[in-house]
Amino acid sequence: MRIVDCTTFVIANPPPHFGGRYFIVVKLTTDSGVVGYGEIYVATVGPHTVAAMVDDVADRLVIDADPNRIELLWRRMYSSGYALRPDPTLVGIMSGIEMACWDIVGKEAGTPISDLLGGRVHERIRTYTYLYPAEGRPDVYTDPLQAAEQAAFEVERGFTAVKFDPAGPYTAFDGHQPSAVDIDRSVAITAAIRGAVGSRADLLFGTHGQFTAAGAIRLARRLEPFDPLWFEEPTQPDQPEEMARVARQTSIPVATGERLTTVSEFATLARHQAAAIWQPNLGRCGGILTGRKIAAIAEAWGCQIAPHLYSGPILGAANIQLAATLPNLLIMEGIQDWSGFHADLLTRPVEWHDGYVTPSREPGLGTELDEEVALAPPSPATGYRHLSWGDPPVRCCGIRGRTRDATRCPDIAIGV
Repeated sequence: MRIVDCTTFVIANPPPHFGGRYFIVVKLTTDSGVVGYGEIYVATVGPHTVAAMVDDVADRLVIDADPNRIELLWRRMYSSGYALRPDPTLVGIMSGIEMACWDIVGKEAGTPISDLLGGRVHERIRTYTYLYPAEGRPDVYTDPLQAAEQAAFEVERGFTAVKFDPAGPYTAFDGHQPSAVDIDRSVAITAAIRGAVGSRADLLFGTHGQFTAAGAIRLARRLEPFDPLWFEEPTQPDQPEEMARVARQTSIPVATGERLTTVSEFATLARHQAAAIWQPNLGRCGGILTGRKIAAIAEAWGCQIAPHLYSGPILGAANIQLAATLPNLLIMEGIQDWSGFHADLLTRPVEWHDGYVTPSREPGLGTELDEEVALAPPSPATGYRHLSWGDPPVRCCGIRGRTRDATRCPDIAIGV
């Protein structure tokens, strides 16, 4: 079996953009007609630049390759150009291609990817959601009352953990010391949420590498009375020794990993004992097999895995397949209840009920990209998928780096 075609979709995510402003999906097709999908999580350059880079990698290394030889293909892509070191853009592209190969292999074998990774150890998977702004509650990160109301709403519909990051915006000059205002706001919102949900839900306190170790320790000590399940990325991701200082001086478990790539960067967490909870994003860290290796390292060091997802549903489906196999799984991130555009993009929506996902038993990823939805123009009649990027608005759907119509979509930043 050989790969004969590689197509890239740049899919605009309509307002309110939960999961990011766009998703980048790779489609591989074999000479036997089997199709596999993977998703790339890259924010360092614009999405159409990523699509052009996929073309380059595919033309040189993927076309004519055997999708069954995943480790070999991964190594050839990683060593191309003799960099041989973590590069979030290249490894993100590799991650999507690798994921699509697993989808092909699973479909060819007639079994879900989880069965090829050792089989399920979880029949259902606990999920959490961000406290996304909602109608009537647009200021959930600045208003404690609104945050508490949104947390209570999420818990009522089944979530047993909610994530929020009220410590202020991250900047080009992080890490810094949190201001007294930042600390007081963070404490007030955390206290309000704990008061609203009690012990029915864990609190996941997020930052984005915003602080120095000293600043993170100051904030953590104020948060400890509310017993969060984790304190996420308190320092910059390339400073595991500083993150370890935080971990040693707080009772809150430290979580990190969404910005790390390859097993080597995660192994550094273990060597420094920088975090108890690791959050690989399969669209950035190297793909499904790399995710399995990362989880094995974490298991050996007594750490747990909480797959990261601020991306689209193809990547979410990959997270589910891997998470189902992990003995050291803690929880996984979802985009609310996996409904709306995330469900529309899949031929078979994710099965979510009362805060838990049921892993699909269909072959491969267990679902596919609905290409008609991915390539559809916006719908002015309903306003759904309406994107104010031009006149008339256009959908940012590119194939192999080219837009579907004559109007070119601007490059835009993905969320993190």
